[in-house]
Amino acid sequence: MAIDTPATRPANPRFSSGPCAKPPVYDLNNLSGAPLGRSHRAPIGKAKLVAAIDGTREILGVPEGYRIGIVPASDTGAFEMAMWTMLGERPVEMVAWESFGAGWVTDVVKQLKIEATVHEAPYGEIVDMAALNYDNDVCFTWNGTTSGVRVASGDVIPADRKGLTFCDATSAAFAQDLPWDKLDVTTFSWQKVLGGEAAHGMLILSPRAVERLESYAPAWPLPKIFRLTKGGKLIEGIFRGETINTPSMLCVEDYLLALDWARTVGGLKGLMARADANAAAVAEFVGRHDWIDFLARDPENRSNTSVCLTFATPDGLDGAAFAKAVAKRLEAEGVALDVGAYRDAPPGLRIWCGGTVETADVAALMPWIEWAYHAERAAA
Repeated sequence: MAIDTPATRPANPRFSSGPCAKPPVYDLNNLSGAPLGRSHRAPIGKAKLVAAIDGTREILGVPEGYRIGIVPASDTGAFEMAMWTMLGERPVEMVAWESFGAGWVTDVVKQLKIEATVHEAPYGEIVDMAALNYDNDVCFTWNGTTSGVRVASGDVIPADRKGLTFCDATSAAFAQDLPWDKLDVTTFSWQKVLGGEAAHGMLILSPRAVERLESYAPAWPLPKIFRLTKGGKLIEGIFRGETINTPSMLCVEDYLLALDWARTVGGLKGLMARADANAAAVAEFVGRHDWIDFLARDPENRSNTSVCLTFATPDGLDGAAFAKAVAKRLEAEGVALDVGAYRDAPPGLRIWCGGTVETADVAALMPWIEWAYHAERAAA
């Protein structure tokens, strides 16, 4: 079956799942206010960092009493910092249904060697969150960037839990409604939903997490870059813009502009609506074709940001090679960049649908996926 080359092209072909597309109004010239060549500890630098923290609280609706800190090494650094400083006080429930969750399991079981119960589900499925023991600490990803599977809600997390919940929310923050009363440690990075620059992580701590930090010292040594306490007390400066290491003021300015743009589209509700509309455009297309499907099996748990798709591979063809060839065709045409499935995930495509992506571009991409699929099938 041959189909005509689609007439309409996405205006922006950037559908990468990280770093993600910049806001539609992005212009490098708008970064001219960055205090380059100045110390981040100077009043102007610190004011910018405080504005980033305050803007994060405002847009995400983080409650007063929760600390928000800018930390090194993206979401990975933030989550590692949390695990190494707070885990070990009690057993831990490790939850994984995709590659990043599996990475946290490796850290806890093989590096920290903490008593752990591991709960795993294959790509496209999710662990039964109601079956966990919340008297233990619990580590999980809210939205699986590499699987397109997300937690539908935090309703099953008990309010009277004795353990802490550690949530990697890097592909969820700014696109999904996170229940802060159910989350004690939450991490994300700028380069996901708001399309910020890489290498900066965000660490959000509930009062219960702060209590853990001030009442428990892990048995292992902590490098300086992980230390959140001094003399048994939280280093409050970290959560007032006094970062552990030197941040990029250019990246900070970039994040501040993204927060400004988020305000113009209605804040969190507007960002969620944009992501939902993008994911709906994909769902409408998938519903009309029997050769493509979602990797996430249950619609309730399907991500509205990292939308993962699988193909019905033609008989006699290698599924991984076929999916890569389809992605290559899309990139060669300049209609979709960096949309191949994650290397550890089942073969297919991964279309980023976060709020910085325009729904018109997602809709324009769908006929191109159909064209590339049938073109590759005919060429095989």
